[in-house]
Amino acid sequence: MSADDPVTVLSEDESWSLLSSVPLGRLVTVMGGHAEIFPVNFVTQRRTVLFRTAQGTKLYNAVMTDRVAFEADDHTADEGWSVIIHGRAHLVTANAEILDAEEAPLMSWPATLKPHYVRVIALEITGRRFKFGPEPGRESTLA
Repeated sequence: MSADDPVTVLSEDESWSLLSSVPLGRLVTVMGGHAEIFPVNFVTQRRTVLFRTAQGTKLYNAVMTDRVAFEADDHTADEGWSVIIHGRAHLVTANAEILDAEEAPLMSWPATLKPHYVRVIALEITGRRFKFGPEPGRESTLA
């Protein structure tokens, strides 16, 4: 990232690497013209996103829509990044897939029963890294 360019486009490999470094992301669905955003604990597993959920709106929207988006990000005091996936979600139902999902180090923050695994298959992944600072040509007047 150069000093002249505060935004860097990440490669697919860099995007997956950063995505796998955080435990919390946001699943975005659209049903009936209404966007819904669901925070989820997740892991990446062989370039897919895997999360657990209970019965309800999140599960229904995830598997009943044609497409979903998934976003995760992180930051320090100096820079941040954001990765977005556009893809499809499917309920993990085959025994071999469930056993595979159970091997993933997936931890849920709230102590609630989440018996269903959902896997997001990426059709497209994009990532950006951002260098924080003042707008070019503006100096802070809050000194």
